[in-house]
Amino acid sequence: MNLSSAQKVSRLSMSEVTTYRWTFEEDIRRYLAAGFESIGVWRQKLSDYGEEEGIDLLAASGLAVSNLLWAGGFTGSDGRSFCEAVEDGCHAIRLAGAANAGCLIVYPGGRNHHTFRHAERLFRLALDSMLSLAEAADVTLAIEPMHPACAREWTFLTDIESTIAFIESIGSPNLKLVFDTYHFGHDLALISNLREVVPHIALVQLGDRREPHCPDRQRCPLGTGLVPLRTLLSELLNAGYTGDYDIELAGQGFGPANYQHLIEDSRLRFERLVPSLSNAGS
Repeated sequence: MNLSSAQKVSRLSMSEVTTYRWTFEEDIRRYLAAGFESIGVWRQKLSDYGEEEGIDLLAASGLAVSNLLWAGGFTGSDGRSFCEAVEDGCHAIRLAGAANAGCLIVYPGGRNHHTFRHAERLFRLALDSMLSLAEAADVTLAIEPMHPACAREWTFLTDIESTIAFIESIGSPNLKLVFDTYHFGHDLALISNLREVVPHIALVQLGDRREPHCPDRQRCPLGTGLVPLRTLLSELLNAGYTGDYDIELAGQGFGPANYQHLIEDSRLRFERLVPSLSNAGS
């Protein structure tokens, strides 16, 4: 695969989590100006702006929506009841369909003092209610597993292998996963086995780190940390991944004063990695 063909099938997206303090409207305007063609929409910002108005603004902007963030919490770890979480998840599916999002990111919920088996049972029950709606709306639900040090409040799924096993047990083409390089980009055994993983990936989220994983998920600019992004992106291409890449950065070093530089620098850093994709795939 050459560089031009790789660019045709993959888009670079910026997550609104990165620019936490900017408004929804400001994100759209500034991402476009920085050269992004896709956006990872955070539901909180969309809700603050107005859902219908926000979807209209996205359509008018020309920005594609790589993902809608997020639905979940089915184990009660965020304080909602199971029924409330499922109802919210169904609403999120409708929003994702209206925005033509590449996927809806799903955080199942932490263990929340349940056994693993019961947490999984709750998630299966939620999917029983949500997947038929997702299939009708042509929305992909993308489960995001997390490193165990970061997962407590978010998910009981803490490795790629068990997440794939769960997805395969459900057997729906509308259920996939998010591969976040911050959480799992360090796993060389996993990188060497990406051909088995890629068919299940709905979205690759790009993040880097200098420190060990922690609950606050302190990320650093792409290419400045411990994650072997050049190797990882090359192997993803070799394994046949052609989906979107979504940059998600968050940490104490990021704030409104440097957001503009951060998004522009992130795009340039990603583009410096693209030649390695081309060489690996040629």
